[in-house]
Amino acid sequence: MKIMLIDDDRNLHTLLERILRSAGYDFVGSFNGDEGLKVLESAKPDLLLLDVMLPNVNGFDLCTRIRGAGRRIPIIFVSAKGDIVDKSIGFKAGGDDYVVKPFNTEELLLRIEAHIRRHKSDISFTKPTSKGGSIKMGDLEIIFDRYEVHLDGVLVDLTSKEFEILALLAANPGKVFARSQIYHHIWGDDGEVSEDSITVFIRRIREKIEVNPSQPKYLLTVWRVGYKFAEKV
Repeated sequence: MKIMLIDDDRNLHTLLERILRSAGYDFVGSFNGDEGLKVLESAKPDLLLLDVMLPNVNGFDLCTRIRGAGRRIPIIFVSAKGDIVDKSIGFKAGGDDYVVKPFNTEELLLRIEAHIRRHKSDISFTKPTSKGGSIKMGDLEIIFDRYEVHLDGVLVDLTSKEFEILALLAANPGKVFARSQIYHHIWGDDGEVSEDSITVFIRRIREKIEVNPSQPKYLLTVWRVGYKFAEKV
């Protein structure tokens, strides 16, 4: 397993390389965003540690670019304790987690392990489907590797987490997912939101893809159980 760090703090690179190699990981690093994108493409790490306050570009924007390119690598933001950080911006950009500097080594390793495990075991939107990486149902088309949803040919503006929830359900039409299962697939064991927020995410997705969100035809509720994607419309 290979871990990548994009951070302009050279001392942090030295420290993390020692910690990660001692834990059995390979390590690769970059000190700025533009170089980091090139290294990310060539090194193909299993997880990215991404500084929020990078020179010339912030980590949120860099994360958005990474997700826009279709990369599904787990991303953990790294921020200094004194930084003023709106975590909701990071999650909307496609980040998976946060750690705060100075961090606890054991906690960091546990978070890395949890996100890699979740990413490797997640069989939903990361694996090609029988339809070549996309699903079309009625007027709705979901393109997994491009993180795109089209409704009647028009691109739908979903956040990364909204897309991942929809993709999870759409890749398994007719299969019922409890809120806890959705939460585990999308956020793993160390998410920054609660399971109760799944209901809010579902409502927001419906408002964007359903003609009548109160009477959905794609994203269905199974009373007292969870949610599923329609097998036909």
